[in-house]
Amino acid sequence: MTVAVSGTGAEARRTAIIFAASQAIVGSAAPIAISMGALAGHYLLGPDKSLATAPITGFNLGVALGALPAAAIIRRLGQRNGFMTGTAVTALGGLVATLALFHGSFWLFAFGLAVIGVGGAFVQQFRFAAADNAPPEFKARAISFVLAGGIITAILGPQIVIFTRELFAPVMFAGSFASILLLAAAGATILSLLRLPARASAKTPASLGEARPLRQIVTAPRFVAALFCAVGSYTLMSFVMTGAPLAMVGCGLSTDDATLGISWHVMAMYGPSFFTGRLIHRFGAERIVAVGLLLLIGCAAVALSGIALWQFWAALILLGLGWNFGFIGATAIVAMSYRPSEKAKVQGFHDFVLFGSVACASLLSGIVYNAWGWNMLNWMILPVTMLCFAALGVLKIKRARETAS
Repeated sequence: MTVAVSGTGAEARRTAIIFAASQAIVGSAAPIAISMGALAGHYLLGPDKSLATAPITGFNLGVALGALPAAAIIRRLGQRNGFMTGTAVTALGGLVATLALFHGSFWLFAFGLAVIGVGGAFVQQFRFAAADNAPPEFKARAISFVLAGGIITAILGPQIVIFTRELFAPVMFAGSFASILLLAAAGATILSLLRLPARASAKTPASLGEARPLRQIVTAPRFVAALFCAVGSYTLMSFVMTGAPLAMVGCGLSTDDATLGISWHVMAMYGPSFFTGRLIHRFGAERIVAVGLLLLIGCAAVALSGIALWQFWAALILLGLGWNFGFIGATAIVAMSYRPSEKAKVQGFHDFVLFGSVACASLLSGIVYNAWGWNMLNWMILPVTMLCFAALGVLKIKRARETAS
């Protein structure tokens, strides 16, 4: 397996910047898939549009199913070669999705997005890789550095959609998915600048600590609470965001309005990352997660207040901010819950559960929207956030008892 050697702050910062740059470029495939997936699905389907969000479900399912293989490939090949393999998978998915649009095949298109999602599983490992290559005091900031690259993603992805969706007219959206091939090539070039970490011997070094069984790690209260909050934050974000473009177009707004709404949303997702790590270091990850949950509740309140353009955009911005605080905070807790020798299996398990849940949420989004409308998508935020608050409360009580004893 690979082990981190970037002990200095300067080297850790360099590594995080490379991952952030690649996140910005390769990660742009995600907003393209998300903003156009449901609309393209709607375009390809017949009279029954209830499965319009199935391609986005395919994308999220790909991320989930790719989590464990991605972690294994990165461990086997090393970070640079492993992550560059991920860009090749992303390019393949873009090619399949483009061909599916030319052939008018809905299920081939959904499969293409699933392959893009598998490539996205490698991108999701960037944040863990940056943290693993950083000293303890820089871990949260390293995660934030990587996710800050999403600011460029927020601008680049939607702008690519706007300028390319009619490139191959009358085959709508094909140009947007063809552009993913170029994004993958640029990302691979950036990742080639990574310095290969040292390889450990087959035996686990004593300095890494003896690896515990996976069951022991993932049933620890701290990991359970972190996973619960990560899943809650991410699934709510996916659930509401997936239905938002359909709702906006359904309420008479334009496709460009919907695309720009996703752009504002993605900017809000990643914009605070410049300082989220500092806030976690100062106030603690649990408090930042709680702030994120409150912002998600604020999203529901705004969305339920009306269907004007500003209300859609404001709700999507609050949704992105809530995801940032909730997800980065939960990821920081997870990163502190395992030993270096345990990272591959824990990270793979975490992302498998996380994105499996996200895939279910994206599929349910289309079903719920078609059956009960935009308001019901937002009402669902309340019970999920309450359960996340309960998980944080249980963790706080347990920690207080351990301190008292």
